[in-house]
Amino acid sequence: MPRGLNYRLLIPAILIVASATVEIARERRPSFLRPDLRLYAFVGNAGDGTVSVVDLIRVSKIATIAVGPTPSGLRAHPKFNQIWGVSTEGGYAFAIDTFNGQVLARIPVGQSPFALDFSPDGNRAYVAASGSASLVAIDCRTGQIVARARTGKRPWLARVTPDGKQIVVPNRDDSTVQIFDAATLASLATIGVAAHPEQVAILPDDSVAFVSATGSNEVSAIDLKRHVLVANLQLTGPPAAMLLKPDGGELYINVPASHGLEIVDTWRTEISESMVLGSAPTQGTMTADASLVYVTDAVANDVTPIEMATRHLLPQIPTGRRPGPCALDPSGELLLVADEDSADLAVIRVRTQSLITMIPVGTRPNSLAIKLF
Repeated sequence: MPRGLNYRLLIPAILIVASATVEIARERRPSFLRPDLRLYAFVGNAGDGTVSVVDLIRVSKIATIAVGPTPSGLRAHPKFNQIWGVSTEGGYAFAIDTFNGQVLARIPVGQSPFALDFSPDGNRAYVAASGSASLVAIDCRTGQIVARARTGKRPWLARVTPDGKQIVVPNRDDSTVQIFDAATLASLATIGVAAHPEQVAILPDDSVAFVSATGSNEVSAIDLKRHVLVANLQLTGPPAAMLLKPDGGELYINVPASHGLEIVDTWRTEISESMVLGSAPTQGTMTADASLVYVTDAVANDVTPIEMATRHLLPQIPTGRRPGPCALDPSGELLLVADEDSADLAVIRVRTQSLITMIPVGTRPNSLAIKLF
């Protein structure tokens, strides 16, 4: 005769399973998210001309969108439910509908665009075409080009000032920075800077732009009110990504060759500190309050969290091979890292500083955007 059930063991077991199920659901769904909202990551894959769509609630890839050769510079549109990017080899900007994954437009902008930027109100997108020495302004609602301008040689990208009034364009081969009027794209100034300028970070009060220069291991500071060079700050190697604190007080510059991070005091326009992080720190992101900075290491295959108030390094978190672009979800609960060589997206739980999973995406993922809608 079969034994009767041991209810004293069965009931606690059921409660444990139920509690575990609830906890897993909570871990996967950010606390701020309503059931009717979606939270997706979009990963641009330079190797196969696609964008992978990852549902961050289900923590799985749900779609692959063909956008064209060498997509890069993915950005979430600030006003529309769209993801924008550029096709470097195709010479166009594209827009994706986040609901159905449809490519809404392919807008020819010139040869070899690398990135784009939006006006603060989201009405315009600006793209510099490196191979065509040109700058275009796009009406985001209609997808039409509404203004064009000539630039110097090999403009690397276009960055909009926080007030939306000026466009800053570093010309890599000219070693100049051009300032354009955002409304008309009329040229306002051309300023000589350190050799081979590439990346731009602009202070929140629109006063100064910092421009990284890979040819001279420097960062140039430009006064955006007077349109003059303020200083060239010497670094310990070629600069990679730059991260600006939300209040504009400090600028963090990754320097892979010296294995570290250079910290610029933006008020004094001087390098205040240096930190050794790992093998080759390349890209990074930070929490909304700038208390934690995360830096990916393309050689060590990990990400280093840094407590910026104390300059304390937390234990490295393993990722896939050759981690690059990274971003935090809107809640700050998930850190996403695109791994170029292992072709996956590492999903890290910020609360525990631990790897949740690695999701296969396309070949050579090189850009990343997150959209809540």
